[in-house]
Amino acid sequence: MTRTKDLQEKRNKYVARGVSNGNLSIAGKAHSATITDPEGNEFIDFAGAIGVQNVGHTHPRVTEAVKNQVDKFLHPGFNCIMYDGYIELAEKLCGITPGDFDKKAILFNSGAEAVENAVKMSRKYTGRNAVVSFKRGYHGRTNLTMSMTSKVKPYKNGFGPFASDIYAAPFPYVYRKHAALTEEEYIEQSIKEFHDFFIETVAPENVACVVMEPVQGEGGFIVPSKRFVEAVVKFCKKNGIVFVADEIQTGFGRTGKMFASEHFDIEPDLMTVSKSLAAGLPLSGVVGKSEILDAAEPGELGGTFGGNPVACAAALTVIDIVKEENLCEKAEQLGQRLEEALKAHAEKHSFIGEIRRLGAMVAVEIVNDDKENSPNKELTGQIAKYANDNGLILLSAGIYGNVLRFLAPLVISDDELDKGLSILAESLEKAGK
Repeated sequence: MTRTKDLQEKRNKYVARGVSNGNLSIAGKAHSATITDPEGNEFIDFAGAIGVQNVGHTHPRVTEAVKNQVDKFLHPGFNCIMYDGYIELAEKLCGITPGDFDKKAILFNSGAEAVENAVKMSRKYTGRNAVVSFKRGYHGRTNLTMSMTSKVKPYKNGFGPFASDIYAAPFPYVYRKHAALTEEEYIEQSIKEFHDFFIETVAPENVACVVMEPVQGEGGFIVPSKRFVEAVVKFCKKNGIVFVADEIQTGFGRTGKMFASEHFDIEPDLMTVSKSLAAGLPLSGVVGKSEILDAAEPGELGGTFGGNPVACAAALTVIDIVKEENLCEKAEQLGQRLEEALKAHAEKHSFIGEIRRLGAMVAVEIVNDDKENSPNKELTGQIAKYANDNGLILLSAGIYGNVLRFLAPLVISDDELDKGLSILAESLEKAGK
């Protein structure tokens, strides 16, 4: 029996069924955008652990920083005694995030934990209870963040009751707009619906925060218009509502800028960060206006493992790599390559619908060949399965499950990218027959 087969059987016996696996192979080692199983089979990674590996697997500078920290100490607990990595990372995050105002940062373990704490801070600061997220949004799997997440299956079904005072506002989805409306008319309608939401559903004076992904991730990489985002931010400022940008998937160069908020020229009151922050080690943070973070008394925020020093060492190095290796520019170049490839396939396959991207956050809708371009979840699954079975790690997304999403490491080599695109082409050809 091979090592892979042995581990697959143990996985079935000992690991909870509720944990999904897009690819049923076993990682033996990984570098850059290539994962190798114990038998030597290679997989090109177009998923990046769902947006975690912007600087690539086992970047040598990150592994060196981690090893150096491990020799010093693993975790004395920042609540018990301070250490330099936590403080230096907080300083660096305050320096690179948008916003010309005094900032502070606090570190946690996961994206969901960061979102929960952004909500806690907003409630403490405003003295209000209600939280507004958006339709098709995704913010995590804890009870509060599940409540803020839009997609019922697989994230919410059977896991209620959910947190109260959570409301989902409308969010524009241009590809699915009514054919009678121009794009400009549709955006104008979306802004009106957003304003009406605070008349019909929840009063603004009761809302602590509005939490928005600058690009919806699990929702299908939906990029809103700048006008819509500006309207949301303006409404929040007018009504004393904390605007929180959830940059967990969009941060650290993925969209062609350090943070996606920069594309919209906005300065969030609070920003949540995680995923690629620490190159795969568990770390997250909330960064933003000092007066909001300081609304809580000492001891009211934190956690046992928040700001682990090994993860902080990785994160400090990641931020340097993004800048020094020009990964924002590389993200745009990678995104262009993927977009060009997908457009070429769209000329041959009628099931390829809208191709959208911001930097290297790229997605394509798989649709039926009808007037409505209705979602084709089954075909999307077939494409993803063929890819995963043949050496390309590829994931789907979207509220209808019909979006192929691309989150390849920004350091991917031309050779790795060419191999991945070749397998993708095979996957689309097979699906088209």
